[in-house]
Amino acid sequence: MVDVRHRSEKAKRNFEGHEVMSGSADILLASAIAIAVLMFSMWLLSLALKNASIVDIVWGLGFVVVAWVTHSVADSNAARGWLLTLLTTAWGLRLASYLAWRNIGHGEDFRYKAMRKHYGSKFSIVSLFTVFILQGVLMWLVSLPVQLGQVSMNPSIGVFGIVGIVFFAIGLFFETVGDVQLARFKSNTANAGKVMQSGLWKYTRHPNYFGDACVWWGLALIAAEAEIGVVGILGAVAMSILLRRVSGVTLLEKSLKKRKEGYNDYVARTSAFIPRPPKKI
Repeated sequence: MVDVRHRSEKAKRNFEGHEVMSGSADILLASAIAIAVLMFSMWLLSLALKNASIVDIVWGLGFVVVAWVTHSVADSNAARGWLLTLLTTAWGLRLASYLAWRNIGHGEDFRYKAMRKHYGSKFSIVSLFTVFILQGVLMWLVSLPVQLGQVSMNPSIGVFGIVGIVFFAIGLFFETVGDVQLARFKSNTANAGKVMQSGLWKYTRHPNYFGDACVWWGLALIAAEAEIGVVGILGAVAMSILLRRVSGVTLLEKSLKKRKEGYNDYVARTSAFIPRPPKKI
């Protein structure tokens, strides 16, 4: 009798494991297809507008698309599924709306202008692969917590989930407040060419990037409670590397050191990423 029960429980676990793996594969494929359609459509629109900068706005919206496609394919009414979907939607819409407000009407970003000048007539096809497809691949990778966190036989939210919510809230606070403070600073013509050094910017040179990292580590912690969702930590790691070493802090500061008077002194005093009291010089 015990042996029969043991076999039954083992068979049940194997069946559930198969269901999780199958569901994960369906979700990963559906998200990849949704991202591919979105980015290819936006590439076509960028050709019509002659402005590749729209990819920056689409970056945030893409995660919202992934969240809802995943939620639909997972067919999950579990608390974790809804939590990941709604938190990602809040983050993505905030980022997209802010970048739309900041960028629309100001022409193409200098990064894409430089690429357009460098590649000439080849820029159209180059931008498809190096701008839109590349960001689509990164979007799929970073969004792994949102995708895999919704595949689970255990729908409850535990300690890791609660800690993840706290991380997300801290991150969204730093992003939102940091962006508002910088926008107000730039709106004052007396600050032209000056370095923002007050508010959150007194404690970190990039409160918005730090906030982004916190948001995605928060989502990864929430997803980690969903068995296979722990793989989503790869997404948080990827986002952190992008923000700290690739397209975030490193790339931006190369131009800021050239354009902003006194920026080197600001660097010497202020943390690049994790907030801390400024050093005395």
